[in-house]
Amino acid sequence: DALHYLDAKGPKPPCEATVVVFFGERGYLKEYVVGPLSGDMRHRDVTKEKYKLPSLPFTARPVTIGEYVQLFTFLYNEVFRKLETELKESFGYIPNQRNLNAFEGMPRGVTTGDRKTWLSLFHDYSGMYIHPVGFEGLIHHEDKNSSNCKVEKLLYNGEYFESINSFKRSYAASRLNKIVFKDIYNCASLKPRRRPTGLGPQQYYVQGKRFSVRNNQVIYLDWNFAFGLSSLTGMRVFDVRFKGERIAYELSVQEAMSVYGSITPGMILTKFLDSSIEIGRFAHELVRGVDCPYLATYVDVYRYIDTNVTQRYRNAICVFEHDTGRPLRQHFSDFFHNSYGSLANSALYFCTITAIGNYDYIWDFILYQSGSVEARVHATGYISSSFKVDGSLKFGHQVAENVFGNIHTFRQLQGGSGYFSYELKKFVQEKDEVTVEIVREKLLPVEGIPRSRKEKIPHLVENQIRMERDGELHYDSKMPCYLHVASNQTNCWGHQRSYKLQVVSFAGDHLPKSEPEEKNTKLPKHKDEEQISSSLYSQNYMWDPVIDFSKYIEDNEVIDNEDLVAWVTAGFLHIPHAEDIPNTVTVGNGGRVLLDHVYSNI
Repeated sequence: DALHYLDAKGPKPPCEATVVVFFGERGYLKEYVVGPLSGDMRHRDVTKEKYKLPSLPFTARPVTIGEYVQLFTFLYNEVFRKLETELKESFGYIPNQRNLNAFEGMPRGVTTGDRKTWLSLFHDYSGMYIHPVGFEGLIHHEDKNSSNCKVEKLLYNGEYFESINSFKRSYAASRLNKIVFKDIYNCASLKPRRRPTGLGPQQYYVQGKRFSVRNNQVIYLDWNFAFGLSSLTGMRVFDVRFKGERIAYELSVQEAMSVYGSITPGMILTKFLDSSIEIGRFAHELVRGVDCPYLATYVDVYRYIDTNVTQRYRNAICVFEHDTGRPLRQHFSDFFHNSYGSLANSALYFCTITAIGNYDYIWDFILYQSGSVEARVHATGYISSSFKVDGSLKFGHQVAENVFGNIHTFRQLQGGSGYFSYELKKFVQEKDEVTVEIVREKLLPVEGIPRSRKEKIPHLVENQIRMERDGELHYDSKMPCYLHVASNQTNCWGHQRSYKLQVVSFAGDHLPKSEPEEKNTKLPKHKDEEQISSSLYSQNYMWDPVIDFSKYIEDNEVIDNEDLVAWVTAGFLHIPHAEDIPNTVTVGNGGRVLLDHVYSNI
């Protein structure tokens, strides 16, 4: 419908909203589409259409503000009240002041239907995430009646207890290794410890801005595109065109995933799937001159999620042109000819920052004057730490007194080690998917070179991907150098016009394929009814996901001359170290995906 509107002057598709309803008394969830928002609104149940189920399990629901209030009320009023003496002596707890905070591990259990959360306690300082105290509790909150919450296990200084009473008895009898409270320095503070030396360099537009932002449309030199910010998945751009030709129909973030390793339960099983927490929901106001340049164009965003009113967040997106600090192309010659030619390299940046719990993600879509598009993310914020106990050092490094930084990977899926996932929709008539590799063969006979030489020379091997399953490419030694989406149109030299897809960074395998959670992180081909790679429900129902990414390619359809979508994953490994105090720097902690047209003659 959108393409018919954009390309054939068809009717404008209606603007609609998705509504998720928790039927608590009946014990299930349903999704509805409501619209058109500009006219006489109607609603229809789309649960079966989207998920092939008449309803969704109630335990798959995301945790709302209301449930968090119930969970923390139980923690403070029921658990802390019974442990005032132990918490005061070990951690300096002061009743009614709540100087201890809790941070949760996810998923909430180990099997379908579980809703059990490990809560780890931290000192209530700014940057509390690197002030663990050594006390964790497993809270059972599966019952819809919050008064039936209960404690299933406790961990104190590395030792497990089956109940509050068993812990109190061991503590009173000194049958455990007690933690003795002492005041500590807040090493997480972000206040400058030295007076700043002055302002850094600033950028300005000598002849005014070469881009414009109007409503959700951006024009920049040969580029134009539309943009949005999904409350669930974050940044996305649509109808991306270079010199009038559509480079991509959609480029969007799909998921941000982090997998942890630890010896303590709060982190030992943790796999964060941030789309279930809602990535875009946590886009905040950007600070001029720090998060983005002073002279960037800033855009407000509006959200209506887990709230009773529409919320406006000022300056949550920024758009700016930026000099990259290196030429786009250049040559200096003093052989045969004395000459020099160079092209300054400035690019358009479309950015936002989402602060999800302890971590902040800086998201960039970058459009270069050469016609390339880059999707990039950097992680900063605070590491998620644990109290150091025996055996911790197998899973990371000590970063402060009794503070242990747990190893983790990041992934992002575009279309999430942190792992980050992106979706890229490309519509081109008559196209093929081709992998390009470099291999070495024995040197062919050449005059003047002895035949006894065993040297091998590199040459290209191009393989066409014809079936969906062949298009599932894993990050291993067999991963091709490039993936080309090639059309049957050729340039003046007879080469197929194509788009090169390149993942510049990756963290390695995040989960073995035998793990049930792996279902959420495959790389299949997209179809019209397959709009997302993860879902709002994946975090709390990952063992039997309502969106099973691996099934997208089960039918193994032919992909010759079809509209294609690339689901691309990039990421990096983070092993915390002392320099992650007070918090993590962006340098070296990022992933990116590059889309570049080649042999195009545009």
